[in-house]
Amino acid sequence: MIKMTARGWRVLAAAAGAAALACALGTAADASAPGDEPLKVECRITPLRLSRGEEGKVVLKIYVREGLVVNARPPFIVEFAPCEELVFPKNFFTAQDLGVEVADEGGREHLNLRKPMEIPFTVDLKAKRDVHVLEGRIRYFVTSPRGGWCLKTLTKFSATFSTRLTVIRKGG
Repeated sequence: MIKMTARGWRVLAAAAGAAALACALGTAADASAPGDEPLKVECRITPLRLSRGEEGKVVLKIYVREGLVVNARPPFIVEFAPCEELVFPKNFFTAQDLGVEVADEGGREHLNLRKPMEIPFTVDLKAKRDVHVLEGRIRYFVTSPRGGWCLKTLTKFSATFSTRLTVIRKGG
């Protein structure tokens, strides 16, 4: 008969807890290579060179890792870090704001992210002439129907753009 010490029981309990956490997060059941993100986000700004007062848009193309779906609830939210050069109509955007289609499979709603999302903005009239970086993040809830796990997480993205000193005034 093997006698366990108090330290031995703590080590065994810690190992069991780590294994349970790995299963809950899906790392043992349905993960790809280590470091794979559930979403890949390609971000670009059009037009790439902007004048003060000009309108443009941020275009987000999202790729969901195979075997995963992005749930419609809790909300999918796009947020931008403060950027003095660009003025957005809102502080954040939901999937509904962006017109993302909701699909239903087996009574569970998930987002169809195949189409690029476009978010409008206007260049501030006091924008400095330079090359700038717009940073943002997407907060979402992803599920692996096959693996039986879910995860609330975020994915960051960024894009560069430049501003020039010319001013474009809206006609009126």
